[in-house]
Amino acid sequence: MWSLGPTQGLLDLLGHPERHFPAVHIGGTNGKGSTAAFTAAELAARGFRVGVYTSPHLVSPRERIVVDGVPISPDAFAEWTTFLKAHIERLDASFFEATTAIALADLAARGVDIAVLEVGLGGRLDSTNVITPLVSVVTKIALEHTDYLGHDLGGIAREKAGIAKPGVPFVTGERDPAMQRVLRDEAERLGASRVVLADTQRAPTRALGLRGVHQHANAWVALAALNELPAPFGPVGECWPESFERAYIAGRFEVRGRWIFDVAHNPDGMAVLVATLKAERAARPLHALVGIRNDKEWEAMLATLAPAVDRLILTVAPSVAPERRWLPEEIALWSQARRGVVWEPDFASALDLVQQGAETMLVTGSFHTVGDALARLPGFAALD
Repeated sequence: MWSLGPTQGLLDLLGHPERHFPAVHIGGTNGKGSTAAFTAAELAARGFRVGVYTSPHLVSPRERIVVDGVPISPDAFAEWTTFLKAHIERLDASFFEATTAIALADLAARGVDIAVLEVGLGGRLDSTNVITPLVSVVTKIALEHTDYLGHDLGGIAREKAGIAKPGVPFVTGERDPAMQRVLRDEAERLGASRVVLADTQRAPTRALGLRGVHQHANAWVALAALNELPAPFGPVGECWPESFERAYIAGRFEVRGRWIFDVAHNPDGMAVLVATLKAERAARPLHALVGIRNDKEWEAMLATLAPAVDRLILTVAPSVAPERRWLPEEIALWSQARRGVVWEPDFASALDLVQQGAETMLVTGSFHTVGDALARLPGFAALD
């Protein structure tokens, strides 16, 4: 049974660091990280010391906890972990619950003026939902984590709207009227001071630091959230600020030379990736290295991606837990039935294979796949 109890227990021990700074709380199915990046970029441009907590990480858990672009130090991460270890075990706190407590403690210790916190999974019972922010945000709703959240979009929307708080404005970029109603009803039930529907279909007002037309919606949601902040943090105006051109987040259609890294990990994210590939006109032949967890709708994702690339190399990222890996027999059968698809379970061999005869190499399917590739490619995994 999920509960906020373990996180609250750890924060009790730490003297409730989450009460020492104001925050923006961002949930949703896709676009959370990008919206957080835009929001943090503008707050930093306005001269504030900005903390950011995101998840999951690509290579190191230290990536999750950043202040003014600087990740938590190895020593600080180790010290917080050592201090809390016995209490983590006593409270039976999960990795994410423990990391959330460490993040809030570190952001307070480093004296942030404001923090941007990304929801991990769901919303209502996510361990980040121990805060009372200045504004709550839900980017959009789609099917994800169905083993935890179910297959009902309305139910997922209610869970995500569970981050709404009494007296706090609630912003969403959801475009579907039915889902808007669910989000609005739940936010109002929880006492949100007002519900703002961001106009995500407005024309762009300047270039963005993150690639892809889908980032326009995330930028408009970020702007709406910034405009709900009280002085001195907001409002910021009706056009994208210049800082949005400098927004950065790893693994979101990130181009590094001939490589493209994108953490698309559900059907909605994969559709966005394919649309961006077409818009960006990546050099051909385009080969894709893909590893997807078995609890995702991997067949629908591969069906979307396969026609957009010249070769598909399917593999298993080493960091994926054994119970979440593809069944070799199942994926081998799927691969054999299709041209241009290769099943190579050894990750290092698959990483070599995807480069053979390619002008552009795409790595996608999960945070695990992108992170494990970055960790193995020379010069790509540097954190500091």
